[in-house]
Amino acid sequence: MHSTNTLLAVTVLATAAAAQGQAYEPPGLVTMETLAERPHLATNSRALDIIRFWRDAGPALWFAKDDAFDRRFRERFLFDHESAARGEYAQWQSTPEGALALILLLDQFPRNAFRGTPRMYDTDAMARKIANTAFAAGYDRSLEKELRKFFVLPLGHSEDLADQERAVALARRIAPDDLAHAEHHRDIVRRFGRFPHRNSILQRASTKEEIDYLATGGYTG
Repeated sequence: MHSTNTLLAVTVLATAAAAQGQAYEPPGLVTMETLAERPHLATNSRALDIIRFWRDAGPALWFAKDDAFDRRFRERFLFDHESAARGEYAQWQSTPEGALALILLLDQFPRNAFRGTPRMYDTDAMARKIANTAFAAGYDRSLEKELRKFFVLPLGHSEDLADQERAVALARRIAPDDLAHAEHHRDIVRRFGRFPHRNSILQRASTKEEIDYLATGGYTG
């Protein structure tokens, strides 16, 4: 059985070959190290660095509050986040891997690097736009299963109910293990029209219902 490392490498090589009008035939075992040896075939080496870093971190760190990981993520990719936020990496959207890397930079990175500050949410709209474009192009089908969920999360982070409903539908199809989480987010936005736990960060006034919700163990992010 191929590792997820191998499958991503094969996807990248096949995508690059197709872009050059060539058929791709796997030359035996292909890994991310193969891509490092063939930079002309890689979709984008920096995008692949971001994906590799995120995959190596794994689920144990993806959604944890870990100061050391946050610091490492920020130090390594702050320049890339800021470049992506300025639209300088827009060309990455032309491949599934590039689109995923952009979403990681614009949706996940701020939640680690700028935790607890308004800047956490500054590039959410950009990430949602890229996610919608990626789904329209079928990019989610080109990536390994465990990473597909990150195309859904920008919609699940939205305070727009239509985005939340779409996130639930997409999670049901491509990330069923995360369906309950998506439904919980949707239900919060359906009830309050927003995420109450963001109010203090964004200096928004909370309603009494929101205050009571948070005080009794409501979702705090």
